[in-house]
Amino acid sequence: MADSLRASLGQLQQQAAAGWPDLATRRRWLDGLARMIRDHQAEWVAAVDADFGGRSAVETRLAELFPSLEAVTLARRKLRGWMRPQRRGTSIWFWPARAEVRPLPLGVVGVIVPWNYPVFLSLGPLVSALAAGNRVMVKMSELTPRTGALLERLCQRYLGPDVVRVVNGDADVAAAFAALPFDHLLFTGSTRVGRMVMQAAAANLTPVTLELGGKCPLLLAPGFDMARAVGSIVAGKLLNAGQTCVAPDYVLLHERDRDAFVAAIRQQALRAYPQPAANPDYTAIINQAHYSRLVAWREQARELGARVEAMCEQDDAAMAAARKLPLTLIENAPPQATVMQEEIFGPLLPVITYREFDAALAHINARPRPLALYLFDDDAARIEQVLRSTRCGGVTVNDTLLHVVQDQLPFGGIGPSGMGHYHGHEGFLTFSKLLPVLRQSRLAGAVLTRPPHGSVVQRLLRLMLGEMQ
Repeated sequence: MADSLRASLGQLQQQAAAGWPDLATRRRWLDGLARMIRDHQAEWVAAVDADFGGRSAVETRLAELFPSLEAVTLARRKLRGWMRPQRRGTSIWFWPARAEVRPLPLGVVGVIVPWNYPVFLSLGPLVSALAAGNRVMVKMSELTPRTGALLERLCQRYLGPDVVRVVNGDADVAAAFAALPFDHLLFTGSTRVGRMVMQAAAANLTPVTLELGGKCPLLLAPGFDMARAVGSIVAGKLLNAGQTCVAPDYVLLHERDRDAFVAAIRQQALRAYPQPAANPDYTAIINQAHYSRLVAWREQARELGARVEAMCEQDDAAMAAARKLPLTLIENAPPQATVMQEEIFGPLLPVITYREFDAALAHINARPRPLALYLFDDDAARIEQVLRSTRCGGVTVNDTLLHVVQDQLPFGGIGPSGMGHYHGHEGFLTFSKLLPVLRQSRLAGAVLTRPPHGSVVQRLLRLMLGEMQ
C-alpha cells in the first residue's frame, strides 16, 4: 500500500509541476464539486446513513451537503479577487522599486478525513485546496467505507485522477498516508492522533493544519432566558447525536438557574426528538465500540457519585439495538471522571454550577484551550469580558455551532484544539504560497550601498540609522 500511495502522489506531483492552473481551470474544478453535491444528494444521504447504521437524512443534507455547496459558491464567486496579485508598499530607501505578493499553489495537498462528517470534512478542504490551484489526495476514514467509495467514484468522474485521488483503508493506510511528502497536510480528528500525524509529517518538513477537538464549554450568564437558550443547546448538542468536534461538551450555569435549566432542557429534548430509538431524525452512534465507550463513561460517573439523568424516557433495549443514547445530564461528577477529562463526542452533557461569573471564566481558562466556546448573554460588557479573557478556536454568542458554517470566517483551533485555519479566503491562503516579488527600477537608489564603500554610503548610513537627526 505504501508503494501505491507514493506512486499516486508522484503522478499528482507530475501534474502539479506541469504548470499552475488558471482561473478557468479552477472554476471548472469547483463546478465539478458543485455537481457532485447537487446531482447525487440521495446517494450521499444513503451512504452516510449506511455507514452510521442510522443517520438523519435531514442532518446529512443540512450539516454536510448544504455547507459544502455554500463553500463552493463562495470560492467560485471570490476566486478572481483571491488570485489577483496584491500590491505592497516598499521602503522609501528602495524607491522607485515596486513590490507585490502573488498567491501560488503549493503543489499536492493531503487531507485526512474523520468519520463524523465524512462529506463536509472531505469536500470542505477540497474546495479550499482546489481553489488555490492544488492537486489533492484524500484519505477517508475506515469507519465510513460507503461514503469513501462514493467520494472516490464521484471524484474520478467529475474531476479525474490527475486532480484528486481518494484513498480508502484502515489505520495502517492512514499512517502511511500521513508519512507521504505532501506540500501541505490537513488532518481533522482527535488531539491524540493529531500528535502522531504531526510527528509523521515532521520527517518530511510537511506543514500541517490540524483541526482537533477538546471540551467546548457552553457558558450561561446568570438569569439568562432558559426558554431561549435550550433550543440552541439541544440542537447543538444532539446534532449528529453529539458526534461533532464543536458540540457543547459541558455547561456552566449559575447555581440559582439549575432547576429552570433542567426543566427547560428536558422539555426541549422531548419536543425535538420524541421516541429517539425509532426517530429517523435522531442519529445513531457510529459503531458499537463508541456506543460502549459512552455507556461506560456514563456509568463510571454514576459510580463516582454523579447525578445522571436521561432527558427522556426510553426503552433501554430498543435504544441499545438502535445504537442510540438519549441526551443525558451528568451533575456533580468529580474531576477524575472520564466525562470531565476527555472530549465526550456523544449526547452526555455534564452540568457545572457556579456562584460568581468570574469563577466560571476561571474554570474555562484553567483547562486546555477549546475548539469552540458558546456564550449566552445579552450584557454587552460581559460579552466583551468573555471575548477578551478567554482563548479558543471560535465563538458563537447566543447560539451554538453556527460560526463554523460562516464561510467568510476562518475555522481552526488553538493549542490542543488545533493549529492553522481554513474555510473561505483563509482556506485559499492556507493552501497557497504567498510569493513576494520586487521589481527594481533602472534608477535604483540601492546602487549607492554597493561596494566599494566610500564616503557617500557612510553619510547615507548615518541618515538611514537616524544619526543625522
